[in-house]
Amino acid sequence: AGVRAVLQLRHAEDDLPLDADKFFLPSLLEAEPERAVLHRNRAACYLKLLPHSSAAIEADGRDVKALFRRSQALQKLGRLDQAVSDLQRCVSLEPKNKAFQEALRALGSSMHEKMKTMSCTDSKVEQMFQILLDPQEKDVDKKQKAAQNLIVLAREEAGAEKIFQSDGVRLLTQLLDTAKADLMLAALRTLVGLCSGHRSRSMAILTELGSSRLSAVLGVEHEQVSLAACNLLHVMFDSLKEGMQKDFRGKEDAVVLGLKKILEVGSTVCGAPGSLPVTENSRMSASVLLSKLYDDLKCDAERENFHHLCEDYVRSWFEGQELAGKLRAIQTVSCLLQGPSEAGNRVLELEGIMDSILSLCASVHEAHQLVAVEALIHAADKAKRASFITANGVSLLKEIYKHSERDSIRIRALVGLCKLGSAGGTDFSMKQFAEGSTMKLAKQCRKWLCNETIDAGTRRWAVEGLAYLTFDADVKEEFVEDKAAMQAMFQLTKSEDRSVLYAVASTLVNCTNSYDHEEPDPQMLELAKYAKQHIPEQHPKDKPDFVKRRVRKLLTAGVVSALACVVKSENPALTNSCRELISRVFLALVAEAEDRGSVVAQGGGKALIPLSLEGTEVGQTKAAQALAKITITSNPEMAFPGERIYEVVRPLVSLLHLQRSGLENFEGLMALTNLAGISERLRQKILKERAVPMIEGYMFEEHELIRLAATECMCNMAMSKEVRASRPGACSPSAPHCTVSPRLACRCRSCSWTRAATA
Repeated sequence: AGVRAVLQLRHAEDDLPLDADKFFLPSLLEAEPERAVLHRNRAACYLKLLPHSSAAIEADGRDVKALFRRSQALQKLGRLDQAVSDLQRCVSLEPKNKAFQEALRALGSSMHEKMKTMSCTDSKVEQMFQILLDPQEKDVDKKQKAAQNLIVLAREEAGAEKIFQSDGVRLLTQLLDTAKADLMLAALRTLVGLCSGHRSRSMAILTELGSSRLSAVLGVEHEQVSLAACNLLHVMFDSLKEGMQKDFRGKEDAVVLGLKKILEVGSTVCGAPGSLPVTENSRMSASVLLSKLYDDLKCDAERENFHHLCEDYVRSWFEGQELAGKLRAIQTVSCLLQGPSEAGNRVLELEGIMDSILSLCASVHEAHQLVAVEALIHAADKAKRASFITANGVSLLKEIYKHSERDSIRIRALVGLCKLGSAGGTDFSMKQFAEGSTMKLAKQCRKWLCNETIDAGTRRWAVEGLAYLTFDADVKEEFVEDKAAMQAMFQLTKSEDRSVLYAVASTLVNCTNSYDHEEPDPQMLELAKYAKQHIPEQHPKDKPDFVKRRVRKLLTAGVVSALACVVKSENPALTNSCRELISRVFLALVAEAEDRGSVVAQGGGKALIPLSLEGTEVGQTKAAQALAKITITSNPEMAFPGERIYEVVRPLVSLLHLQRSGLENFEGLMALTNLAGISERLRQKILKERAVPMIEGYMFEEHELIRLAATECMCNMAMSKEVRASRPGACSPSAPHCTVSPRLACRCRSCSWTRAATA
């Protein structure tokens, strides 16, 4: 019976019944060929049980049936690459077997479709969530990469919509509920991308998350998670307010109520009886909110109303109140000067405010002096007031600095002197103090900065002082030589008191000379001399060679890593103005081609992408130009790995607009040329950003280098079928006379646009 069963199974078809196992009696037959037959037929019954097929192949490596059935089993399991390998081996053993050839052809087609599916956005989203939500996944790097790719995908409108449509909000909510900081950060930053500029998605996400969950996330002890939640709320509010301006009833009352609440926080004096529990960051947040509220006003009437409300609030505390009321009024002035400075300047001109600030600077009470000196520092912005304070307050500030026993008071008095001493800006001929005084002030600031026994909130005032004093090139040179001071400043950017960020960015802008400065027309200079007008002078140490050396020293000290950490963090202190300053610094750091690799290695490329997409127009342009410089001289796939390379396209395309300078146009074209030569997906991204008409327009530019760069870029773009199809009379690579290839101009006579450009 056993022999008959074996003989039957040897000639059985592939569709044996599932209970055929009861006929398998391998112990009856020990010969190798017979065992191979048994294993082969068992594989036909259980295609998913791969070990049986493999055992047959091990017994007889040329057994094509076993190879074929194992390929079927592998195909069922989705392991197509291994299935193809087995089929190719079958074809090599029996080249004329049409069944094997057809199966290999069909499998190749299935594999192509699967690869296409795997590369689509839906599949990528699903894969990322599977990795992040899998509790068995222990590979930290894999999870971090999945989280980063999800964040990058959410920044693009198409990617954000795919995530939203793929039940992404519910899955992101699950990430928030894990209570793991890294997963919560990834979820919050992805939600920011989904909400940015999209009102309906923001409303749906707000409904899904619920106020209780958002409140819980805001209250998380982990600082970065809490700040990321604040940033999400801020983006949601910005998205939801669009379209509500006209329909919202009682808007004026809401603005008045909100403004008074913010001013209440900004006017609170720390330590005063019955005051709100605020910190330095609370007051900074109040200043930022006031600034945003002021910027959102649509007309002069609304701004005038804002000014009146602020003035009335200050008067309510200043007039008819005791000393505590005057302190709150002065604190309000400081808050406004750090936010909507125009409103702060208006309030500062109210009768008695400036006199009270000067008189309270001499108070014996520490809290009173702190409030007054800070207000004096913020007030010394305009040249008119700086001259007034120089004449009336310098001696007072010097007395405070020399004789006060409190470090917190002395350092603020020092900053006040620094600000007054730098009133001339970069003009070498404008000296406010005696020769050498500025250097002494800078030395003292560096000393305070490096003193780790003092708390970070006090030490950050030393950076404020350097932000003013580094207008002087002598101070810049000494500062970049002091490695300890630079390291101390970079460390402060990681402290809890993030109000130091603007001062750090300003100091670095001064050291790298990345502020705006125009070369005066020689003829206008002669006219100014003839008219005996004042002519600004450049410091000898602000020449390009000195600037280049200072940049190298900052790079060696680790400035890129420090700035990358600043950009990465969500913080109210990282305002649009602060972003612009950081963008200016990055552009100066990549000015020399040999320095760009170091900038990328320290995370500069990654930090520049968000800077090029958010902030002021000037800041975005500076960051985009820095990205272009990196893309021109570095391998883009290494500088911007993974999905990040596709984020670079939009900033580069923004450099092609007509309002940009010729140099920005040229560098944008060169960078896009490199990207267009990498892959069809990048060419599609460039096409989607509507860059092709702009590139084509620059092919007729008068400047030869711009014309050449545009032509080279278009040649790389011509590898895309859509680009060739959209150009009338354009040639096709399949045409026998066509010589289109990457980085080579087309010499085809039928190609109209290249013929015109070449001419």
